[in-house]
Amino acid sequence: MKKIIRFLGIVAGSLAISLFMTLMNAKADDMKSYTQPFQNNTTTLSGKSVTANMYFTKIDYWDLKTATLNLNYEVSQLAADQKSDITISVNGIKFYSFRPVIKSGMQTKQIDIPTNLISGSNNLQIYGQVINQSKTSSTLAQTPANWLTLYKGSNVNFQYYLKPPEFKINSFYNHFSGADTISWGQSVIAIPKNASNGELTAATYALTGQTRTLSTDTDQLPLTSFENSRSKKAKYKIIVALYKNLPPKYQRQISANDVRNNGFLKLFYQKNKHVLVITSQKIKLLQKAARFAANSELMEETQTPTEKIDDTTATYSSTLNYNGTAKLTTKGQKLTGAGHQEAEFFIGLPSSRTNSVGSKVNLHLRYSKNLNFKNSLATIYINKKVVGSHRLQLAKADNDNFTVTLPANLKLGTSLVVRVALDLAPRSTAVSDNSETPWAYIESDSKANINSQEKNDLLFSNYPNLFIRNRTYNHIVVVRPKKLTNYDFQTITNIFNLIGAYAESNTGSVEFYTKKPSTKVLQNKNLIVFGTPQSNHFIKELNSSMYFKFNKKFKGFVSNEKLSIEKKYGENIGTDQLLRSPYNKNLGLLVVTAAHTQDVYTATTQINFSKNIMQHNGDAIVVDQNNNIYSYRFKKQAVLNKKLSLKQNVQKNGKLYIYLAMTIFIAAILIAAIVLLLLKNKKPNGKGQQNDEEK
Repeated sequence: MKKIIRFLGIVAGSLAISLFMTLMNAKADDMKSYTQPFQNNTTTLSGKSVTANMYFTKIDYWDLKTATLNLNYEVSQLAADQKSDITISVNGIKFYSFRPVIKSGMQTKQIDIPTNLISGSNNLQIYGQVINQSKTSSTLAQTPANWLTLYKGSNVNFQYYLKPPEFKINSFYNHFSGADTISWGQSVIAIPKNASNGELTAATYALTGQTRTLSTDTDQLPLTSFENSRSKKAKYKIIVALYKNLPPKYQRQISANDVRNNGFLKLFYQKNKHVLVITSQKIKLLQKAARFAANSELMEETQTPTEKIDDTTATYSSTLNYNGTAKLTTKGQKLTGAGHQEAEFFIGLPSSRTNSVGSKVNLHLRYSKNLNFKNSLATIYINKKVVGSHRLQLAKADNDNFTVTLPANLKLGTSLVVRVALDLAPRSTAVSDNSETPWAYIESDSKANINSQEKNDLLFSNYPNLFIRNRTYNHIVVVRPKKLTNYDFQTITNIFNLIGAYAESNTGSVEFYTKKPSTKVLQNKNLIVFGTPQSNHFIKELNSSMYFKFNKKFKGFVSNEKLSIEKKYGENIGTDQLLRSPYNKNLGLLVVTAAHTQDVYTATTQINFSKNIMQHNGDAIVVDQNNNIYSYRFKKQAVLNKKLSLKQNVQKNGKLYIYLAMTIFIAAILIAAIVLLLLKNKKPNGKGQQNDEEK
């Protein structure tokens, strides 16, 4: 009996251990991993003491377990390994220091970040003290060889469990738009394969509403059809369709009364799939419901699983919380020590921001009074270019402000790196006193003010500003193939990924056509035309206006003055072409075309992200199947609207014109005064003549 009991105990114990291990493995399998790269480009900081700022975000539905900093860096080969060190802090709290290995080439250091220091938005600071080797240990020489390079590609890796979404639209939206969800390809917007132009417009509103909030230049939210495999596998999906075109399983669970005179949003959770259906019986209300979904503020405020949108619902979105001003630092930055020191600040800008005349950086400083003020200086760099310097002064040590204006031709892209270099020259003293160590403090109200303007050049260096006006869609008309393939859906995704990033508001209009639009539309709208000549016959009519033209059979491109094209090669390339509209010379036309649908999609890979479009300054792009990319400029005069150009020129040179007007006015007064004086001197004196006659 005892043996039987012992045997049963052993079996029960084994089962318990097995069950425990199974549960542990299941839980381990549920652990998620996401790597968030810093947006900073590779930069070199010089000086004995340097500071760099980087930023990362923890998503609110993460149950965070670990966070690891992967730091890619290189230090001067002349640095002293026992005197140089690097310190890391998060949100102002220092937690790790190490001495770098002195060797050539990039090094990678993995550092665990205490999770209790991490909040939603986080500022990670890297402090470096780079001191060169010296035969005399008491001499710490300042030379150009004191440098620390931080390489692009540094990142934070998160290990976490997902908190499941609640049965609320705002909770679904947070998961659907999460950077990790999109990066894993788990979010899609789906429409019927044979969607009407009105449904496609609605889906585009929903798509661009999401892309305006994406913070990466690598991931995008795809637009697909219901039948697409990616749509079927996605865990988070938004379906946009008229009620009659909904998949039956969703149509059966939505009352016809809910959609008769309303746009309607409804959540469905089943089998680990999360679906938000956007529908209506009327196309205008469907589009309005899609505009609701494009408004991140409304979506984040909706704490119910359904929402009705009628004619009176205000769906327009406010512009992003950015008024042109961005702080360099939220908590201030202190630099301590004599010699050359640097602090770097990274500022992310909305994609639509372009530097224009009047953009400035204001630096608010406090610094010690024991400096040699003849040799102490503050210098500001923008994206590695010097934009201004300022001499420190004893009288302003407690409150010093100076402002530099950015060069008008300085390209900023989607980020701004402000580097502040401080040369803190100490006064000569007979006795060293640590309490007199020179220091400077960059106040938290230091800021960059980036003005923007709507550029007027019909070039890819200005794209997609042609299709944006007043920060929203600028009367866009898209002529597309009648039947959309999977490549066509990817083409639409690429085109509107970048346009959506620039559209800060959802109030503009986008219209889709499958045939040539009316003359009235062509004369008043900016056009986007994509497809092959066979799938979109409108391209055949535009062929004579294109820079890269098709042959007579429309099966491939032919040579022109910029590129010699072999017959077979011309059949396997895709092009993006920015043209003056042949229907209105003050409007623009983007044609994305090729002999094959896949090559049309390939061409759009150059106009989908800011980092790609910034590589092109011309008005035509060619991409072949070996991913060779060529850019050309055909227009001699790129200005689209001469009246607008004149207005911008006046704004750009406003002060010059004022000075010129004042000069002309003063010159006119002087000339008038001289003329009057000459006339007065020549006028006969009647009284004098009379006296002579009397004599």
